[in-house]
Amino acid sequence: MVSGSRSDRSDAASVGLISDTHGLVRPEALAALAGSVHIVHAGDIGDPAVLEALGRIAPVTAVRGNNDVAPWAKKLRDTEVLEIARSRIYVIHDLSELDLDPAAAGIDIVVSGHSHRPAEELRDGVLYVNPGSAGPRRFNLPIALARLALPARKVVFTTL
Repeated sequence: MVSGSRSDRSDAASVGLISDTHGLVRPEALAALAGSVHIVHAGDIGDPAVLEALGRIAPVTAVRGNNDVAPWAKKLRDTEVLEIARSRIYVIHDLSELDLDPAAAGIDIVVSGHSHRPAEELRDGVLYVNPGSAGPRRFNLPIALARLALPARKVVFTTL
């Protein structure tokens, strides 16, 4: 269910991006992620049941967030690298903790969470994506997740 592996089911793929669920599995989130060939969870999972529910849709790669401190979360790494549809994806919870140059490392896409703000930005040829938070509402921020079409690197955000 949780992996840092290679997934080569086809040359084109739809990858679900989710973060900051904080233990909440929204039926709307599951519906929005249906059809994904892989799901990336960028941390602050909150409960292993979240990963189990996502794993019923597609293989999941998840990283530990700053709130994932329970014993079950110890098996999660702080970062993961995976390759899907010829794209190298680096996953980290808090982008401010990024300690490598993704372009120099051959990374195509960096997926992060933590801020609860959906965002995408292209820097030095690397696509940075934060799917936002699919968990409990925080302040006036939207409840969101994203889908990533590969190899086109097109991001579509979904507000829940």
